[in-house]
Amino acid sequence: MNKRIVVIGGSAAGPKAAAKAKRLDQHAQVTIIQKSPDLSMASCGYPYYVGGFFEDRNQLLSTPIGVVRDPKFYLKAKGITAKTQTEALSIDRENRIVHCRDLVSGVEFDEPYDKLVLATGASPIIPPVPGHDLQGITTLQSMQDADFLRKIVDDHSVSKAVIVGGGLIGIETCEALQLAGIQITTIEMLPQILTFLDWDLAKLLENHVRMHAANVITDNPVTAFLGENGKLTGVRLKSGTELPCELAVIAVGVRPNSALAGKAGLTVGPRGGITVNEFLQTSDEHIYAVGDCIEVRNRLTGEISPAPYGDLANLEGRVAARNAMEGNHVVFPGTIQTGICKVFDFAAGSTGLSETRARAQGFDAVSCVTSGLDKPHFMGAKLLILKMTADRKTGRLLGLQAVGPGDVSKRIAEAAMAIMGNLTIEDLVNADLPYAPPFSPAVDNLIMAAHVMENKMRGLMKGLSVVEFKERLERKTPMCIIDIRSAEEFEETRLGVGEVLIPLGALRGRLQDLPQDKETEIVLFCKTSLRAYEAATFLEAHGWSNVRVMEGGLAVWPYPREK
Repeated sequence: MNKRIVVIGGSAAGPKAAAKAKRLDQHAQVTIIQKSPDLSMASCGYPYYVGGFFEDRNQLLSTPIGVVRDPKFYLKAKGITAKTQTEALSIDRENRIVHCRDLVSGVEFDEPYDKLVLATGASPIIPPVPGHDLQGITTLQSMQDADFLRKIVDDHSVSKAVIVGGGLIGIETCEALQLAGIQITTIEMLPQILTFLDWDLAKLLENHVRMHAANVITDNPVTAFLGENGKLTGVRLKSGTELPCELAVIAVGVRPNSALAGKAGLTVGPRGGITVNEFLQTSDEHIYAVGDCIEVRNRLTGEISPAPYGDLANLEGRVAARNAMEGNHVVFPGTIQTGICKVFDFAAGSTGLSETRARAQGFDAVSCVTSGLDKPHFMGAKLLILKMTADRKTGRLLGLQAVGPGDVSKRIAEAAMAIMGNLTIEDLVNADLPYAPPFSPAVDNLIMAAHVMENKMRGLMKGLSVVEFKERLERKTPMCIIDIRSAEEFEETRLGVGEVLIPLGALRGRLQDLPQDKETEIVLFCKTSLRAYEAATFLEAHGWSNVRVMEGGLAVWPYPREK
């Protein structure tokens, strides 16, 4: 008898599992049960469809050559039966049957299986505040949500909107609606947006969003949605502030859809995701689970938690299919939480652990911030800001964050592979990466960050983050602050915190202008602090013992400054 594989869920992980299973055994009977009318939705593309980056919604459902992945496609091209608008009601584990209902006809039926793959996804979290059911409040989790927002954009029917949540989807939706001419306010209950970043880099992104005429409010959650005649008219914040709006997009996160699994008696983890082993097998040997509905292991910390990423969902679907068809022999190793998003003409990416999270996980973490151009200046270079985190004891790379208009994706990808390979800073300082002027500097930005980290860990550079520097200023810590840039740069923009201008080229002739008590703390900076490090080595060679470099320079200063 041919093997029967049933997959519940038809977004990303489910279709991948079904397609891989069929490729492994062309005689297998593979069936997808999908509650939605759509299949294989490119859900990460929803904000870009809303924002008008492309016009045809079918592109979210199509193959690269433009064929819509509907039930006919799955049957003809892959030999897979896809039953859309069909709900899986329950699982009879003893008899290996899924009880289903056709949502169009109402007819209930049974779908027998030899192996079952759960890919039930996740649902958006709706804050339990008054008025959350008013007309004009939506999420961006489904094709229907995307259609709703795209119609608003095309009809120009909304002038003011709020985005509740400053994470990946919230920020991408902010951009999409702002580009349509809608006045946007993004509201985040935490002290920063994009919590996969440390505060200092997140603040740079927040400033960038504001530059594009979108307001950002942090540390001030929504306490009520306001309305008249059932329609949204505004939101009230914890501070008491009321903001008028006709549209609110809730993007505060998702919750794994594990109810079906729980009802069937499968083990569900403490964070609500289905528990799986390294083979993506549930507590039932005949049932596997993949995608946003499961909890997976963090490869750096060992922590088990949901990891709702579209790329991981596809990888998990492939692994589960192989194990379901061939027996458990392929391990899914877990995640290092690699992600990236577009923020107007910036990108923000992260892989591994931020400094904040590394410390919270018990690592003796050391970080450094660097800034520079992503290729030679004569090749149309753009600014790139990196924050690298390593374990002080072993030198192992723990994480990298990157923001800016430069090529963020490349450096995050480089660092992700380094983390998965357990590479150390010592390994990275001589990494053999591709170089040509159209693509990168001769010393790639990642390698440059490793050089700075090596200097910092060896004590060759005493770094000072912008946050630490600002704290010293607020405490009125005695220090001599020197701007090493040129007079022209100084006139164009400056910090305005009591710094003295001594250009690097003039420093050797102006040692008499420095504090003669050579234990006085001296803080140096320039645009990226490359010149500042050069100056620091010179001053230390001439006896000053407490010289610090403001890491990343003016390019990473997130606070107000003189112009």
